This record gives sequence, structure tokens and C-alpha cells, in this order.
Amino acid sequence: MLDYQRVLEVIYHDVTNIKDKGTVASYIPELANIDSSNFGIHLRTLDGREYGIGSFNTKFSIQSISKVLSLSLAFSLIGEKILERIDVEPSGNPFNQLALLERENGIPRNPLINTGALVIADILISELKNPKEDFLNYIRELTNDDSINYNLKVANSERETGYKNFAAAYLLKSFNNLENDVETVLDFYFHQCSLEMSCAQLTKAFYLFSNKGKCYLNKKQLTNSQAKRINAIMLTCGFYDEAGDFAFEVGLPGKSGVGGGIVALLPNKFIITTWSPGLNKKGNSKLGMYALEQFTTKTKLSIF
Repeated sequence: MLDYQRVLEVIYHDVTNIKDKGTVASYIPELANIDSSNFGIHLRTLDGREYGIGSFNTKFSIQSISKVLSLSLAFSLIGEKILERIDVEPSGNPFNQLALLERENGIPRNPLINTGALVIADILISELKNPKEDFLNYIRELTNDDSINYNLKVANSERETGYKNFAAAYLLKSFNNLENDVETVLDFYFHQCSLEMSCAQLTKAFYLFSNKGKCYLNKKQLTNSQAKRINAIMLTCGFYDEAGDFAFEVGLPGKSGVGGGIVALLPNKFIITTWSPGLNKKGNSKLGMYALEQFTTKTKLSIF
């Protein structure tokens, strides 16, 4: 049996000795205050074991990682009707690019770029009675953890500086791909992105994608087909214009966020999360990308 803890310890030692830790996201002012020296990694296997080292119990803003969770809830509510309003192709562009949306008549290239996530937010607002509360309860149910919450300072910080998201939402509205008011959609979206979770909590939240749609409490949340499709979207679209590099170097479905978190998984085997707030030029965690490449190289565990 692999000594997972030893593998994580070796990676942790290597990573913490790297001098260039990337640059903390500063366009969201509240995130600029995070210490770039933080690093944590946590692994959860489907047979009930877990391993971690570093700041794996420290909560951080999960940002775009939340897009996978909102997508899963929308999928469970309306199924493939989602595909009438969003495509599933890689964008090959930064997460907040708008030109592509205009060329493609208001249909976002995939649900993990900002425009796609705004459409998913719009769907949830239409389907849920109390959208922000119901989404939060969904995350708490996936993890069996009522301590998870929004960081209202981060949500407000995003609202005050999120001009491109406002532009994206109004552009979607101009193409009739938002049913609800722009302000309502953005309020939900900014709260969604402000969710605070630790590496250990995220490995619980993403358990269902490794477990054929059954969450940490073994409750069926998605069909086998829906879980498969979300994993495929993560593999091809989870890292924006660095998705190909992540598939090439790591070989796992995954999702990053500008808060410095990355979640990846091997279906039927494990979920692994890293957190290091310093980002590379593509907006993904610099040390997290390296750590996950090292993990699959050392363990020889990937989907390929």
C-alpha cells in the first residue's frame, strides 16, 4: 500500500523550499491581505482514510472552485436543460474574457468561466426558493459540516471591484441569457465565490465527483452520467487557458480558484486539495500546480 502521508511530507518539504511562491491576487482587495507563505495539502480516499500536512485545516476563499459545486446543484435540479444555455468546450482564454461571448451570441463556452458561472447562478436563482441560503445548505450537506459559511467581507470586496463581472452579466442579459436581474445574479455569484473552506472540507465537498454522484454521507446527489460529465468538464475547462497544461502535467480532473486553492480527484480512488495563495501568470496556484504534478508523478496515479 502506498504511504500517502510520506508522499505528502516529501512534497511539502520540496514546496516550502521554493522561493518564488507566486503573486497573491490583488484585484480583489480582501484577498491581497493573505500571506503567500501558506501552504496546505489534504488527501481523502474513498475507503475512509485521510492524510494532510501544512495549513490543510485553514479556511480560505475558494472563489472559482465554487463553480463546480453550483454546476452540480444546477445539474441535479434541471439536468441537461443546462446545455441549452451553456456549451462545454474549453475556452482557451482567461476566465473573465468577454470577446468570445459576443462572437458566440451570448452562449458561454463552458460553465467554469465567469460568464458560464453567471448563467448557472441565474438558473439557481430561478430554481431555488432562497438561493444563497439553499446553496450554502447544499454545501453543508455535501460535507456534513455546518461551520461552512460565506465571507461577507470578500463578497463585498468583489462587488466593489467586479466591473468585468458586471459587464459580463449585462452582456449576457443583452443576449437574453439571464432571466433574473443583473444585480440579483451578481449578488448570488459574489457570495458563492466568497465561500470559505479548508483543504480538508473541500476534499469532502468534492467526494461525490469521485464517488459516482454519491456525497460524503453516501447520499445520491448526481446520476453516474452527471458526475462523469462534470469530471470531463473539470479536466478540459477547470484551469482556463492552462487546462491543457494541468491535464498534461497532473492528469486528473480538477478546479482552481484565485484564492489559491486547487481540488483534483481520481474517480473511485481519492480527492486531493492544495492551498497556496500565490498565483502564476495564468491565475492558478503556482505551488499547488507543482505539488499536484509531483503527487501524480510519485504515486503514478492519474486517469491516464
